[in-house]
Amino acid sequence: MLQPHPAAASKRVLEPQERIGEVLFGLIMVLTFTGSLSVAEAGREDVRTMIVGAVGCNLAWGLIDGVFYLMASLAERGKNLETLRALRRVPPELGTKLVAGALPPLIASVLEPDELAGIRRRLLELPEPAGAARLCARDWLGATGVALLVFLCTFPVVVPFLVVARTAAAMRLSNAVAVAMLAVTGVAYGRQVGRSPWTFGLLMVVLGGLLVVLTIALGG
Repeated sequence: MLQPHPAAASKRVLEPQERIGEVLFGLIMVLTFTGSLSVAEAGREDVRTMIVGAVGCNLAWGLIDGVFYLMASLAERGKNLETLRALRRVPPELGTKLVAGALPPLIASVLEPDELAGIRRRLLELPEPAGAARLCARDWLGATGVALLVFLCTFPVVVPFLVVARTAAAMRLSNAVAVAMLAVTGVAYGRQVGRSPWTFGLLMVVLGGLLVVLTIALGG
């Protein structure tokens, strides 16, 4: 199996944008449950059912998202292996194009043809990979992180219903926590993309609210 380059091994298991996406997904899922609760009519049994449903749903989707993460990781490793094997079969000119196509567009655009050819030569010096692509420990760790992020996002939003007796007060506190978490997520995303953190914090609150309303309206 092709071993990862030391620089690749130092890469974070989950990049910031991946963590932000999973937190947003988990929040929207739990908000579809809390948002569908009727404050005027809900009793303690309704609240308990909502909590069980929210926790169970986010647990299930966390596991599903973790499986998707593993599938994507395996597909990426398989693509890298196929690219390396293709380099050994094609002429040097086509091999250079394969290298350029495998690089991020911004990086490929600033590399000269001889630099791309040098990368191709160094790739050909790697040992022949044995067998098919396989998952490694980092992939399983990343999948676990994805599942936990989606699942753990449930608790800050549902805890108010466990500690506050009055449903209306619990709902207000839960919504305040959810809005704060959406805002923090938006601020973090704004910093990642080099835009105004506070603007993106507000936009994330609005976007999260719209997605929750749409999900509930569609029966999600």
